[in-house]
This record gives sequence, structure tokens and C-alpha cells, in this order.
Amino acid sequence: MAAKLDKALKRELDLDGELYMVTISPEGVRIVPKGRRKGHEISWRTILSGDAELTQQLKISLDALGTDPEGAGR
Repeated sequence: MAAKLDKALKRELDLDGELYMVTISPEGVRIVPKGRRKGHEISWRTILSGDAELTQQLKISLDALGTDPEGAGR
């Protein structure tokens, strides 16, 4: 039987020599470089709806075209 996710779980992740804190909570998943406050967060609804995959595919296609959506208008 699986345990209910009713509070945040924090784990350290070593990815390519860089340390990150991963928090899995009832709201979603958050990954932050260790020692920092800002990172990336995604809700469970976004994951389940497929919006996260669609956003990733859009970014890949824009990168392939050499378009920088974050640098647009600068």
C-alpha cells in the first residue's frame, strides 16, 4: 500500500556534479539549486494536463529555429 502524500518531502539530487534540492509536495514538484531560493516549480495539474510536455516541445522547436523568446524585444 502506498503512503499518502500529505506533506512535503525534500531530497538532495546530484546531477552532473551540481547539487539540487527537490521538494515533492501535494501541490507539485520544485527543484532548486542547493543554497538558492529560486528554482523551477510545476504543479501536478500542469503535469497531468500535458501542458508541461507541450511547453517543452515548443521550446525545442523555437531553439531549433534560433529564436529566443525570452530575449525578444531587447
